[in-house]
Amino acid sequence: MDSIIVSGGQRLNGTVSTSGSKNAALPILFASLLADGRHHFDNVPELKDIESTQQLLASLGATSERQGGSLLVDVEAPAAHVADYDMVRKMRAGILCLGPLLARYGEARVSLPGGCAIGSRPIDLHIETMRRLGADISSEGGYVVARAQRLVGDRILFEKVTVGGTENALMAASLASGTTVIENAAKEPEVVDLANYLIAMGARIEGAGSSVITVEGVEKLTPARHSIVPDRIEAGTLLIAGAITGGNVTVDCCIPEHLQSLVDKMRDAGFRVDTTADAITVQSTDSWQAVDIATAPYPGFPTDLQAQFMALMTQAEGTSVVTEHIFENRFMHVQELVRLGADITPMTQVAVVRGKRKGLSGAPVMATDLRASASLVLAGLVASGDTEVSRIYHLDRGYEHLENKLAGLGAKIRRVTTE
Repeated sequence: MDSIIVSGGQRLNGTVSTSGSKNAALPILFASLLADGRHHFDNVPELKDIESTQQLLASLGATSERQGGSLLVDVEAPAAHVADYDMVRKMRAGILCLGPLLARYGEARVSLPGGCAIGSRPIDLHIETMRRLGADISSEGGYVVARAQRLVGDRILFEKVTVGGTENALMAASLASGTTVIENAAKEPEVVDLANYLIAMGARIEGAGSSVITVEGVEKLTPARHSIVPDRIEAGTLLIAGAITGGNVTVDCCIPEHLQSLVDKMRDAGFRVDTTADAITVQSTDSWQAVDIATAPYPGFPTDLQAQFMALMTQAEGTSVVTEHIFENRFMHVQELVRLGADITPMTQVAVVRGKRKGLSGAPVMATDLRASASLVLAGLVASGDTEVSRIYHLDRGYEHLENKLAGLGAKIRRVTTE
């Protein structure tokens, strides 16, 4: 099993590029099920979750192959419309094949999903969406079973903002009869990227990126070519890596406006952060002040950067309060940061972080989920001695060669394989 060993104390300097977004690529790959033929996707990152999605698509009759940074997906009607447990359990995004299968074939049998253990993340909003569009839904042996002759457009009002629910609604409504209005829709850039690909396929969508999206259903969609949006979470993680080491780091091939909430908080803490059209630079400072954050749907502070920012706050001057509003179990990284010497008191949804500059010491730690693993690597960058992060298969689900990118900036970091 692989682990990552970080030898702390190195200031990071230089320029590093952002890969394509995992959270955008996954729904877009599932959207390919809406149209037979060859779909061409550029800027697709090499990640475990992408591999798992390719395997799930293959089980549904869609073959795929890589050509450099591109992924070609050839879709044809599957023998069965079943997303098996062995496929879906690997990642929660597997539920995103529900809408496309149901809209295209009138039937879908999808296993209840797996993924990171950071909260219950129920799929009830996905199911209610399909019901609103006219599907009959039942639960059989751990599977969601949905059937409809053809989906019919309707008004969908989400009780709470849901990224995956909005994405499933967009895909299903694109082939539904009539008009669908999605209210309290997610505004995330990844949702906009999905909408852009659906539009390239021939879908009629207005309002993506706002809280109200209107979809006029069409009879048929056709494959297209699309470049995946840069990964704002990876970009933010790399930016925090530069900051926590007191370095000078430029993260390019990104979209700065997608990270405005992080940039604002880093400036509040005392960092100099400059942006251009496609890059963000953080410049060194000898000390930075503690600031509070509270996660929220976009454009608020991303829950996927909460753990990394908490690592940054362990090195701040003063006390910060981190409030997690999105997932109820996303403080599992706290106990591992404490093993490194951090002073953090967690409650259910609030953690108090008492900063102490250079107060971390290397130790063996264990990743509990994707973003937690990144936070432990960041903490290891400033801990004295060596920090060994185990169970980094979590990291490989969402970061493309993170250790190589950090090493390119001057970090002493390596991957090791043990029996």
